Amino acid sequence: MTALRKARVPADVPDETGFLGVVQSAKGYRWCETLEAVRVNDAIAISQQHGLPELLGRVLAARDVTPDEVPVFLDPTIRALMPDPSTLTDMDKAARRLADAVERREATAIFGDYDVDGACSSALVARFLAHHRVPSRIYIPDRLTEGYGPNAAAIDQLIGEGARLIVTVDCGTTSVEVLAGAGRRGVDVVVIDHHQADEVLPAVHALVNPNRLDDISGQGHLCAAGVTFLVLVATVRELRRRGFYGAEISEPQLIADLDLVALATVADVVPLKGLNRAYVTKGLQVLRGRENVGLRALSDAAGLSEAPTAYHLGFILGPRINAGGRIGDAALGAKLLSTEDEGEAVRIAVLLDRLNKERKEIEQAALEEAVAIADRMLGETPDLSVLLVGSADWHRGVVGLIASRLTERFKRPSCVISWDKDAVGGVVAGTGSLRSVAGIDIGAAVRQAVAAGHLIKGGGHAMAAGLTVDRAKLDDLTRFFATTLAGAAVRLAARATLAIDGALTPSAANDALVDLIERAGPYGQGHPQPRFAFPAHRVKFAKPVGTAHIRCVLEAGDGSRLDAVAFRAAGQPLGELLMAASGGLPLHVAGQIRRDTWGGRNRIELVIEDAADPRKQ
Repeated sequence: MTALRKARVPADVPDETGFLGVVQSAKGYRWCETLEAVRVNDAIAISQQHGLPELLGRVLAARDVTPDEVPVFLDPTIRALMPDPSTLTDMDKAARRLADAVERREATAIFGDYDVDGACSSALVARFLAHHRVPSRIYIPDRLTEGYGPNAAAIDQLIGEGARLIVTVDCGTTSVEVLAGAGRRGVDVVVIDHHQADEVLPAVHALVNPNRLDDISGQGHLCAAGVTFLVLVATVRELRRRGFYGAEISEPQLIADLDLVALATVADVVPLKGLNRAYVTKGLQVLRGRENVGLRALSDAAGLSEAPTAYHLGFILGPRINAGGRIGDAALGAKLLSTEDEGEAVRIAVLLDRLNKERKEIEQAALEEAVAIADRMLGETPDLSVLLVGSADWHRGVVGLIASRLTERFKRPSCVISWDKDAVGGVVAGTGSLRSVAGIDIGAAVRQAVAAGHLIKGGGHAMAAGLTVDRAKLDDLTRFFATTLAGAAVRLAARATLAIDGALTPSAANDALVDLIERAGPYGQGHPQPRFAFPAHRVKFAKPVGTAHIRCVLEAGDGSRLDAVAFRAAGQPLGELLMAASGGLPLHVAGQIRRDTWGGRNRIELVIEDAADPRKQ
């Protein structure tokens, strides 16, 4: 902690100058200190009351952890953080209907979304029903031909196959007309979802969604798999109350499937607070046991040879599950996660790994085009509230990834559309994905656009959404977004800051520091991993690696060194600054410390997120 203290900005330097004086970094950020002045006393109290190092106290206080919350925060357990499932609206109705299906051994169809959350949620229900010897089948719609959510043809097919109960997971909240059709045919529907809801809900047997307007459970931060787990807990409780379990069928050990819940929670980028922290912490422990046949095969196919972390869930396993839905068979992920067949698991895992490589190539080509279009648009209209770009040559499966990259680069909401090449019924439709920035609810804007008649359909979260639009109404949609958001994105971009937890030297970036940081994990959305600055360090041996990354070595005045890597920085302002400084030019460099064990190595390295030239501040 000594190095961190010495490198802090002097007290007489105004806050507006930025941490280390950085007001304009390579990425256009003003650096600021994560720990606000009003939380300093909390940091001290955390350290003193719980006997924790000062650095850990600062990290926790900066993330709004109070001294009283520390024990549960550092050791999040399901028992301590799980609410009574019945506090969610319609939970008891859903549990009773699922319990009925178990007792009657009713044929049940599971309709899931094609992303990681949908695959994990589908697998959770399928594994639960299999344990109870209930016949079931998973249906995942094709992203390209069917789009998001239940559709009439699929529902008719499932009923025709004999389904007496349909459970939708990670979708269904806005499918009013489609699900009404199931009811008219005498088939019950239970919706398990977490997406934002409208005032009008489908007329179904039960709709469990902590984000429906009449739900006051306070669990709106859960992903669909997190909600699904609560539904299964409630169903087991109901079956136990009925005296169902005995010698023939034992009570399922739901904890054994928390690896699926953890994967979905991280991949769906929901806030790592409350129950989500317990899901991920305990789910990683389950994952390390390698009991799930599909996840074990996928880890092996991806070359994951170390104890998995939240990083591996989000950047190694998650993208491979998603690859099937993006450019292959959308049902592959759910099949992999629900199977008990070793051979099938290996086959699917290898296929998903290959599809993920293909997805990267497709994404890179489309991203280069999208960035060029965005640069031109901003050159003509710098105050654009939303970047809206599209092409008939872009694969629908990667538009969400491209939108994320554009938002990251240009610090404003992005909408990326893949246009159909031909008209259907006189309409040339486009399928789009949107990503937002903190402070702008893009899901609400999309729902307003649907209500205003500018979209065929659409919905989503505050930070991510999807839409389908008639090309003839694109100008109307563009004007609507511009009016609705009214320049908020540009104002936010102008105030963009990068939060820094402290300043270090290479000698302080060691195993002990990483161990300390990991005590406050897992990190993710809403609980960011600590970020440290290395003031005026010389950049040595900077070189491109692969097609998009930059590797270098940071050297302090005392000669101590630290390996560093900047991902996707080649050809970008950050990469150009690092390359220009190679040879010894001092830079302020900021990023996250991690332990690199790839290929049997065991070293500490810095993942560079930003840098600044001290001479230009």
